[in-house]
Amino acid sequence: MDQTLLFPFADYWWFYLGFLVFVISMLALDLGVFHKHSHAVGFKEATAWSVAWISLALVFNGILYGYTLFKFGDQTIANQVGLEFLTGYVIEKALSVDNIFVFVVVFGFFGIPAKYQHRVLFFGIIGALIFRAIFIALGSILMQYQAVVLIFGVFLIITGIKMMFQSEASVDPSHNWLLKFMRKHIRITDRMHEDHFFVTQNGLKYATPLFVALIFLEFTDVIFAVDSVPAIFAVTKEPLIVFTSNIFAILGLRSLYFLLAGVVDKFYLLKYGLAFTLIFVGLKMVWLNKLFGGHFPIGISLAIIALFIGGSVALSLLIPQKKDGDSSPS
Repeated sequence: MDQTLLFPFADYWWFYLGFLVFVISMLALDLGVFHKHSHAVGFKEATAWSVAWISLALVFNGILYGYTLFKFGDQTIANQVGLEFLTGYVIEKALSVDNIFVFVVVFGFFGIPAKYQHRVLFFGIIGALIFRAIFIALGSILMQYQAVVLIFGVFLIITGIKMMFQSEASVDPSHNWLLKFMRKHIRITDRMHEDHFFVTQNGLKYATPLFVALIFLEFTDVIFAVDSVPAIFAVTKEPLIVFTSNIFAILGLRSLYFLLAGVVDKFYLLKYGLAFTLIFVGLKMVWLNKLFGGHFPIGISLAIIALFIGGSVALSLLIPQKKDGDSSPS
C-alpha cells in the first residue's frame, strides 16, 4: 500500500513525530499556563479558543498544501491534499457535536461543577488522542482490503439511517453497564474532592465522580470513533491526512463544548444533517468512488457535506423547535 501513498509512514515518521511534539506542547501550554487554576470557562474564552484551534487547523492545512506543491510540483495533487484535509476536518468537527450532547448529560448526572469540567475534558482529550491513533493505525491496514471498505461503507449507511429515526430520549448513565461495572469493581465516593480524580479515606483509595465522568467520556469517544474514522478514510486514503485532521478536530472539542453546551439543544435538526453525511460517505465507499473511476471528486464531496451540515444548522435556527406544551393559536 505504501507505494500508492503520497506520505508513507516509513518516509514521513519524522512528520508524525514532529506533529505529536506540537500537539503535546499545545496541551502543556493549555493546562500549564492558560488553565493552571481551575475555573469555569466563559463564552468569550471558549470563543477565543475555538477560533484559535480552527485557525491552527487552517494554517496547518496551508502548510501541508504548500509542502505538497513543493514536493510533487503538481497543483492538482496539492489541491487534492488540501481539500481532503479540509473535508476530513469538517466531517470530524461536525460529528464531534454529537459528543457534546453526551458531555452535557454526563456532567449533569455526576454533578461536575463548571470549574472542573475543563480538567475532565483535558484528560479525556489525551485518552481520545491515543485511541484515535490506534483506530487510525488499524484502519490504514484494514482499508487496504476492498471487502473491509464495503463493510465499513454499509455500516455507515446503516448508522446514518438509524440516526435519522432514533428517539430523542435522554441518555441515562444510571442504567449504563459501565457505571454498574465500575461500582462493582472499584470504590467510588459520591462527593467531589475539588479537582482530584482519586482520594484516600480511612486508608482506602476511592475514585471521585470526576474520574467516573472521565471514564464515561473516554468510552463515549471510542464509540464515536467507530463512525468518524471510517468516514474520513472514505475521503482520503492517506493516514497522515486522516490522523492530522482528526487530531485537530479533537483538540478543539473542549472549547466547542463550552461554546455550545448551553445552546446545543437548539440544533435539533443537526442529527439529520449528520445522518445524511454518514449515508453519503457510506455510499462513496460502496458505490460512488467506483462509479467515478476510483475516487469521487473531493470538491463535490466537501460541498455536499457542507450543505447537509450547514443546512441542518440553518434550518434549526430558522424553524425553532416547539417545546412540549406549545400550541398553535386556533
